[in-house]
Amino acid sequence: MRMIGLSESTYYDRKKRVAYPLVNTSNTKKGRPYPGYSLTKTGQKVSDEQIKEWLLELAEGEEHVYGYKLLAQCLRNEHELILDKKKSYRLCKELGILHKQREKKNKHPRRLAKNRLVTEPNQLWQIDIKYGYVAGRDRFFFVLSIIDVFDRVIVDYYRGPVCEAKHACQTLWRALEKRIKAGGALPVIRSDNGPQFVSTLFGDTCESLEIVHERIPPRSPNMNAYIESFHSLLERDLFSKMDFMTFDEAYEAVDRYMDFYNNRRMHGSLKRMPPNPFSEWVMQLEDRTIFHKAL
Repeated sequence: MRMIGLSESTYYDRKKRVAYPLVNTSNTKKGRPYPGYSLTKTGQKVSDEQIKEWLLELAEGEEHVYGYKLLAQCLRNEHELILDKKKSYRLCKELGILHKQREKKNKHPRRLAKNRLVTEPNQLWQIDIKYGYVAGRDRFFFVLSIIDVFDRVIVDYYRGPVCEAKHACQTLWRALEKRIKAGGALPVIRSDNGPQFVSTLFGDTCESLEIVHERIPPRSPNMNAYIESFHSLLERDLFSKMDFMTFDEAYEAVDRYMDFYNNRRMHGSLKRMPPNPFSEWVMQLEDRTIFHKAL
């Protein structure tokens, strides 16, 4: 070793490494965890769930011919979103919309929403997701709400740090148990093209319940106007006025607002009555012609 200029410590150290290589036996992924949001050029935080919804809308529209790189460019152009190709690939992979995976046929083909005449409660429900922000944790939380188009009642809702297809199904089940009597007619469920609503689980649930689930075309939020309007109220009356430090604080505030909205907040299109009292008033009318004259 002296002849070749190699020290004994170096030789034995390398020999030990060959005999006992360092192996990472854990399956945990190293590195910084995903933050769960991206920024716009103005510094606004946009949750990954919102980005996924935008990606799905693009995949359902004429941009379906694009790969993940051009889809990211579309979001940069339309929303001024700072989104690199690596994150676009990851989100597209999670959604299953990479081109190599698009050969799979959807088990539940999309049923497009159509204009409906709503004359009574429980004929048409709209469902959607709103994103809130917990400043103290620098994380988003989710509010999934179901509204009855006729009386504007929030039939049921979910709030949590994640919102998956199973949460949408559980919320729908609770809403049906609250509002639909045994043997009663089931409502039509209308949603956008969010990943929770295009999932196989949500489609299987609606099929097993024999519920018609229709989805609005991409970029047509006006066809889901009632739930969009409610979520704009939630943003204006609550989210924009409070900074939440913990998830529990945010959930308690959402619970209070839901109770206020359903039971005490007057609604201009409901004869200046809150949704629940209005619904009870309508159900007490034996002759529905009186109701329509009253409106």
